[in-house]
Amino acid sequence: MAHGAVFGSLSVPTHCKNDEFSLQQRERNPLLRLFPAASHRHPARKPAPIALTTRASLSVTKEFVLRSFRDRRALKIISGLQNFDKENVASVVIAAEKGGATLVDIACDPDLVKLAMNLTSLPVCVSSVEPMAFLSAVEAGAAMVEIGNYDSFYEMGKQFSSEQILKLTRETKKILPSIALSVTVPHTLTIPDQVILAELLEQEGADIIQTEGGKYSNPSEPGVAGLIEKATPTIAATYSISRAVKIPVMCSSGLSAVTAPMALAAGAAGVGVGSAVNKLNDVVAMIAEVKSIAESLGLSKAQLLEKSTFSQQ
Repeated sequence: MAHGAVFGSLSVPTHCKNDEFSLQQRERNPLLRLFPAASHRHPARKPAPIALTTRASLSVTKEFVLRSFRDRRALKIISGLQNFDKENVASVVIAAEKGGATLVDIACDPDLVKLAMNLTSLPVCVSSVEPMAFLSAVEAGAAMVEIGNYDSFYEMGKQFSSEQILKLTRETKKILPSIALSVTVPHTLTIPDQVILAELLEQEGADIIQTEGGKYSNPSEPGVAGLIEKATPTIAATYSISRAVKIPVMCSSGLSAVTAPMALAAGAAGVGVGSAVNKLNDVVAMIAEVKSIAESLGLSKAQLLEKSTFSQQ
């Protein structure tokens, strides 16, 4: 099935406007109620930390977002930090919604956030390495921010040091102290150094530590053996980090329905899946892949109940 056919049947918007966020939509989606309607906002001004009057509501949302991690059953579907293709992002969001995920992770762009929120009742996470960019995405409705998904930067030869990650974390916490924050520990560090960085990130107030590494693993075996080999780096990091910190650890990168349960067994509170879903060319295939992973984690029935609870809040 081509993207166009799916979008035609679902009437997916090709662009997002302020008038899409009607009173009815804001009543239906709790995240939209955290911010004033566009017509009531003040003129543009220098970005500042979220107002104190909003923080109580954000804290409630944060607790809800983190619940699936604390229950050790989080499944995040990732479209990609630099993926601004609206059709592909929409397909990934639809797959996450229909496949049984607990949240979806997209590029840090307010228009993409609005698009995603028109397609799903799942919490929307945005990824970036620019803390100030999170502000507009959170105002658009993002419920969680992620410093990570560095793959596209590695391809350009850019790596991130522990000092850089800590600086980004401090800046983000200063700007958005009440938003759920996930931080990825770079796979380019040795595992002992990843553990040290994770401990420091916990001290800085990160809510979730995410691991990575599978994309750069080159399996020597095909089939199931290759899938296990590909996931080994991120699962190894998860095992070590989860025993050093008290906050939840999300195992991400190179995972599949075969290896996702292994990540939980290694100590993960949830898994993040990107290329196994977003590289597929058919939204039906994407949904099937998400369902397969969700079922391997035992999420399907629980997620239906959780999503119903979230959409009614």
